Amino acid sequence: MTGRPSMDTRFVHAGSDPRQQHGYVNPPVHRASTVLYENVAALDASQADPLKRRMPVYGRFGTPTGRAFETALTDLEGGHAAVATCSGLAAITTAILSFVRAGDHILVSDSVYLPTRKFCNSLADLGVETEYYDPRTDKSIEDLIRPTTRLVCLESPGSTTFEVQDVPAVTSVCRNHDVVTLIDNTWATPVFHRPLELGADVVVHSATKYLTGHADSILGAIVCSEETYPAVRATAIRLGQCAGADDVYLGLRGLRTLGVRMREHHHQAVGLASWLREQEGVRAVLHPALPGDPGHELWCRDFTGAAGLFGLELAPGPGKPAVDALLGELRLFGLGHSYGGYESLIVPADPVTHRLPGTWTGRGPLLRVHAGFEALDDLKEDLARGLATLSAHTRA
Repeated sequence: MTGRPSMDTRFVHAGSDPRQQHGYVNPPVHRASTVLYENVAALDASQADPLKRRMPVYGRFGTPTGRAFETALTDLEGGHAAVATCSGLAAITTAILSFVRAGDHILVSDSVYLPTRKFCNSLADLGVETEYYDPRTDKSIEDLIRPTTRLVCLESPGSTTFEVQDVPAVTSVCRNHDVVTLIDNTWATPVFHRPLELGADVVVHSATKYLTGHADSILGAIVCSEETYPAVRATAIRLGQCAGADDVYLGLRGLRTLGVRMREHHHQAVGLASWLREQEGVRAVLHPALPGDPGHELWCRDFTGAAGLFGLELAPGPGKPAVDALLGELRLFGLGHSYGGYESLIVPADPVTHRLPGTWTGRGPLLRVHAGFEALDDLKEDLARGLATLSAHTRA
């Protein structure tokens, strides 16, 4: 083969070398804590700089299974190196703590994942000031940067309300001011979005979601540029941050089918979202792949596809009992948090409780929908039954 393999080929082979695995296709699961050394010289060598180690040291510093997952994701994101963590939130918090100190100021998109917001609010206890900014901000973010600004945290599309950020505009400004940019790429994955190529310094994933893809693992990952990796790796070590062997194995397994699964999620979600736009009782569908969505132009420029997660804003009027009746009528959409698995999910969402004034202008009840792999017509029928129940309760 000449040249670099395509993404689909790399999903299948990244992080795996059967020649070093006794011919087996998949790397083995290394459940390990203690590592034994042949002699004192080897033991002494194990105490070298963790960034320069080329040998197993102790399970908390990583196993061959974990390194295979980190190597694969690094390749797919186009980064320098990666760190696996025990959860997506752990990836976010570890990455943020790698770059801030008392007296620093950070800028965080107002549309971020709610647990990220709660963590950033808690940074005040460490002397770090968090300022939230409108996710529609572009190069004008320069007006918010101070001499003490160390980090800008992006999420595109944003959690729950799905605003698409102008990542190249923000990262170019931050680079001019020596401000690190961190972005959550859980929604799009490297299949559809490659933020490091758009100027970001650090990419975080809740690998629990699409990367693993089967709702059976809790896992996070941080993919770094060469400049940011030392700080992230050192922070992960200081925090005792590591991922379990079985979870990284499941993450590695999920990568093998990620391209195929994400294309199917795109097909399912766009089909369902387009249909929902035409249904009675629906005020808006929040999905950037739909023409007319406020983020559609940026999505077309920076993304090559869309995930299965989107927002459904109902028409104003129905109260909680009516919305609860809609949800109670569904048979295929499970009431459950998380997303990214093969199953369809739906949960109520209320961004008003934690957003800046004016950045969320919805007027009706909001639902977060994840389109899984059930037959599309069956999913439409399920939601149609729920919407009919909503309408009946609203008229009563």
